[in-house]
Amino acid sequence: MADGPLEDAERAKDAARLRDFEERLAKKTRIDDGPKPMATHDQAHLAWRMVIELVAGLGLGFGIGFGLDKLFGTMPLMLILFIFLGFAAGVKTMMRTAAELGERSVRAAGETEQPAEAAEKDERG
Repeated sequence: MADGPLEDAERAKDAARLRDFEERLAKKTRIDDGPKPMATHDQAHLAWRMVIELVAGLGLGFGIGFGLDKLFGTMPLMLILFIFLGFAAGVKTMMRTAAELGERSVRAAGETEQPAEAAEKDERG
């Protein structure tokens, strides 16, 4: 058993190397629990929402125009007029939705920038 102290030293080195390796591995595989950005394909529901708003406006315009034309006997006049009005209403609703989404993204960007701005103010004064 002449190798006893050398084996203990090697085991200590191996244990230290193993701990170092485990620490480096833990740093690289750490799971971030923070908010994850949405992928571009996750934004498809917003596009579908806008398309549905436009089609709903056109459909309502068509329905109202067709109903009024049947009621008054002026077949293409009210139909064409209310299709254009329904299209305009759909576009207006889409623009309102786009503005709402823009404001929401600006607010979200402002919330993430506020801590950085506070840190800059602390450094200055």
